Amino acid sequence: MFLDQNNVTSEQLELADREPIQFQTNFEGFMEMYSEMQTVAEYLNAHEGWFCRCAQPMTAEPLGNNGYTLTIGRFGSFGYEVEPKMSVILEPPKDRVYLMRSIPVPDYNPPGYEVDYQALMELAEIAAADAAEGMVAIYRKQGKLALPDVITKVKWELHLKVAVRFPKFIYKLPLNLIQTTGDRLLAQIVGQVSPRLSYKVQQDFHSRFGLPIPPKTARKFAKIITTDGIVA
Repeated sequence: MFLDQNNVTSEQLELADREPIQFQTNFEGFMEMYSEMQTVAEYLNAHEGWFCRCAQPMTAEPLGNNGYTLTIGRFGSFGYEVEPKMSVILEPPKDRVYLMRSIPVPDYNPPGYEVDYQALMELAEIAAADAAEGMVAIYRKQGKLALPDVITKVKWELHLKVAVRFPKFIYKLPLNLIQTTGDRLLAQIVGQVSPRLSYKVQQDFHSRFGLPIPPKTARKFAKIITTDGIVA
C-alpha cells in the first residue's frame, strides 16, 4: 500500500504530535576465518584500518578514537522516506567479546526517529575439522595443502530498535499495518547491510594476509528465534 504525498496537505506532512511507533529486529550469525584467534583479534582491534572501507556503500566517518557515524541510505514506505544516520561506539574487547552500541549523533537532530543499536561479537577457536562445509576445498583449491590446525569463528548478534514519529498522513493507515510494514522494512535494511559487511570484513582480512576467501557457507545470517518459536 502506498500513499502519495501529492494528495495530502502541507499540514498532514508535518510530524504528528503522537508517541513514536517502535519497530525492532534481531539477528544472529557467524563468519569463519582461516587464522588463529590472536591474528583475528589484532585485526578487529585495529578497526580504524578497515571499518570505513568495509562499511561501503554506507558512508562512515570516524568519531573520536573508537566510534563512527554512519549514513545508511534512503529507505521508506507509504510515500514517506528517511535517510537514517547513527553513531556507534566500539567498546574495547573483554574476554574475546566485542560490544558495539549506538549513541546520539553529535550536532544532529534526527527528523522524527531515534535509533537503539546493540551488537555483540565473540571470538572462538575451533578445530579445522569443525569448519563450515567447503572451507577445506576452497583452501586446497588455492594451492594450500591443509587447513591450519585451528581457525577462528566470529559469532555475532545484533538488536535494533527504531522509534519513528511519522507525518500526520501516515496515521490514516491502520496501526497494525504500520507496525508490520515497519518491522519488515527494518529487517530488510539489516538484511542488506549486515551480510554485505560480514563478507567485506572476511574479504579484507583474508586479502591482507594472502589467504583464500572462505566460501559462502562460512557466513551465517538469520533472524533470532525465541524459545516459543516466535521470530524476534
